[in-house]
Amino acid sequence: MKRLILLCSLLVSAGMYSQNYEKDLYEIVKSESRSAQGRMAYKANLNTQNYDVTYHKLEFTIDPSVASISGVVTTHFVAKEDMTQVTFDLTDNMIVTQVLQGGNALGFTQNANDELVITLSSAVLQNNTGIVEITYSGTPQSSGFDSFETSTHSGDPILWTLSEPYGAKDWWPCKQDLNDKIDSIDIHITTPVNNAQNEAYVAVSNGLEQSQVINGQFKTTHFKHNFPIPAYLVAIAATNYEVYTHVVDNNGNPFEIVNYVYPESLATAQASTPVTVDIMNLFSDLFEEYPYSNEKYGHAQFGWGGGMEHTTVSFMGGFSRGLIAHELAHQWFGDKITCGSWKDIWLNEGFATYLSGLVVEDFDGNAAFTSWKQSKVNSITSQLDGSVYLTDQDTTNVSRIFNGRLSYNKGSMVLHMLRKKIGDVDFYQGIQNYLSNPNHAFGYAKSEDFIPIMETASGEDLSEFFNDWLYNQGHPSYTIGWSQANPAQVRFEVSQTQSHASVSYFEAPIPIRIHGIGGELLDVVLNNTSNNEVFIEPVAFTVTSIEFDPEYDLISKNNSVLLSLEDQLIISNSLKVYPNPVNTLLHIKKPEDLTINSLKIYNLLGQLVEDFNFLETIDVEHLSSGMHFIVFQTNKGVFHKKVLKH
Repeated sequence: MKRLILLCSLLVSAGMYSQNYEKDLYEIVKSESRSAQGRMAYKANLNTQNYDVTYHKLEFTIDPSVASISGVVTTHFVAKEDMTQVTFDLTDNMIVTQVLQGGNALGFTQNANDELVITLSSAVLQNNTGIVEITYSGTPQSSGFDSFETSTHSGDPILWTLSEPYGAKDWWPCKQDLNDKIDSIDIHITTPVNNAQNEAYVAVSNGLEQSQVINGQFKTTHFKHNFPIPAYLVAIAATNYEVYTHVVDNNGNPFEIVNYVYPESLATAQASTPVTVDIMNLFSDLFEEYPYSNEKYGHAQFGWGGGMEHTTVSFMGGFSRGLIAHELAHQWFGDKITCGSWKDIWLNEGFATYLSGLVVEDFDGNAAFTSWKQSKVNSITSQLDGSVYLTDQDTTNVSRIFNGRLSYNKGSMVLHMLRKKIGDVDFYQGIQNYLSNPNHAFGYAKSEDFIPIMETASGEDLSEFFNDWLYNQGHPSYTIGWSQANPAQVRFEVSQTQSHASVSYFEAPIPIRIHGIGGELLDVVLNNTSNNEVFIEPVAFTVTSIEFDPEYDLISKNNSVLLSLEDQLIISNSLKVYPNPVNTLLHIKKPEDLTINSLKIYNLLGQLVEDFNFLETIDVEHLSSGMHFIVFQTNKGVFHKKVLKH
C-alpha cells in the first residue's frame, strides 16, 4: 500500500511514539463515559417521533467568560404524519421567547418533561416540510454532566460543549434521539471582540468554515456541514485559540486538518499533530477515503482529559498518538456509521480501539503490535466473565457501556481475531462494504447488520464465531500436547477449558510456532473446532520446542504446551547423570535437541541447596551425604533425576 509520509515523520524515531496503551485507553474511556453520566435513564421522546429533521440553521451568541447562551434555531422537518404541533427536546431552564413560522408568531409551551411544544399556524401534511424559527436564551444546567461548560486555561476563558449522548437539549432546541440524523447544518457563532486581550475569540464547530464577520464589538463565524449528523455530535467551542493546519493530499484532492490549540500548548501540539496526516493516509488506504474530505478534519483543545469525536472536529484533552488515532477512527466508526443501540457500542469503541492498534502495527512494526495485543489480552482475561455485546440491563449502566475491558479491548480483539480467521483480503473488503452500504452509510448499524456483511465478504458462516466471542462470555485456556514420532511430522492434540459456562467450546484458529534444532521456524495454524482434536503438521527438521500463540492473536489465558508422555519418557531416559553414586564431579549427558535452561538440586527435606546454569560437569563435593534430587528446566518440559552423594 502507498503511504504519504510527512518528512518530519521520517526524521522522528518510532520510539517517540511509544505508547502506554492502557493509560491512553483509561483517559479515552474516562472522557467518553463521563459524557454519558446521568443520562442513561433517558428514553426516546415519543412526541418527537412524527417527523424527521432535515436541516438546522443554528445561530448562537456566546461569551466564553459567561456560562450562558442565546440563540435562534431554524429547523426544517418532514412530517411523517399530518401534524398540527411539533415537539422539540429542550431543558426547561432554556427560556423560549418567540417561535415563528413563515414570519408569523406561533403559540408554544415548555413543560417539566424538557419539551418545547409548538402549535403550528396550519397543519403540515404527511411528507411535507415544515419550518419553524425558535428564539431562546438561558444558563444551561446540565442534567448529570457538563454538556455546556465555561472554564479557563492559563487564565483565559474557554467555552465548549460535549453532548454525547443526550446533552444537546441542555443548550439548544433539538430532536436528540439516536435514530434521526440531521441532513445538514449551518452554524453561526457570535462572540465578543472586546475580551480582556481586546481581540476576537476564535470559534470552532462542525464542517467547513465559511466566513468571519466583525460587526462592531462582535464577530460571527459561520460553519457549514453538509453530511448527516446526530444532535449529540453538534459541538461548539471558543477561546483565544492559535490555529494552524496540515494538508492531506487525498489523491490529488487535498483538504486541511485544522488544529485549534491553546497558545501555551502551541509548541507541544505542533510537534505532536503532524502524525495525524500519516494516520489519515493509513485509514484511507485500509478502508476508504475520509468521509468528510469535502470539508475538514480538525482538533480543538478543551478542558477534559481524553477526547470526543465530534464530526469533522475532535475535541482533545491532549495530543498523544494513541488519542489522535482513536478519535480520528471514530470519524468512520461512530460518526459516519453510528451504533444503532447501546448494546452495539463496540461498533464505535471496539473499532476505534482496533484502528489505534493498526497504527501501531503499520508505524512501529510487528513486535510493537504484538505488545499492543498482549496488553489487550491481559486486560480482557483479567476477569473470567464478560461479553462484548450488552444485555438490556447493561444498557442502564454507564460504566458497563463504556467498559474498557469489554467494549473497547475485547471488541478490538474480536475484530483482530475475525481478521485472522477470514484473512486480510476478505476482512478489509468486508469493512469497506460495511462503510459503503447504503443502509448504514451516514446512518446507523447494529451487530446484526454488520455480521452478514462480513459473512458475504468471506463466504463463511460466522455465526459460531460471533456467538462465542461477541454474544457470550469468557475466554478459553488451552493445553497443547505434541510429539514428533515421525521425523517429517509433528502431532498436536488440543484440549480446552472455558472460563465461563455460556460457551461450551471456543472454536478458533490457534497459531503455533515450531522451533527446530538448527534454528528453523515454522508457523502453523490449527483450526480447532472440538476438544481433544488431533492435528498432523508436516515439518522438514527436528523439532526442539513449540510456542503457543507467540504474537497474541487469540484471546486466551493459562495455556500450556506439553511434550507427549511417550516423548517425555524417551527424553528422560536419554538424559543421564553419572557417576551415581558420586563423590566430587557429576557429569550430565543430554540429547542434542534438548536445551537445559537451569538445574536445581534439592535435599531430602525439599530444601534448595544449589541453583546452576547448565554445565556438563558440576562440582558436588560440598554437598552433604545422602539422596538429592536434580530438577532440570528445559525447552521440552521439566525432568527430575535422583543422585546419591557419598
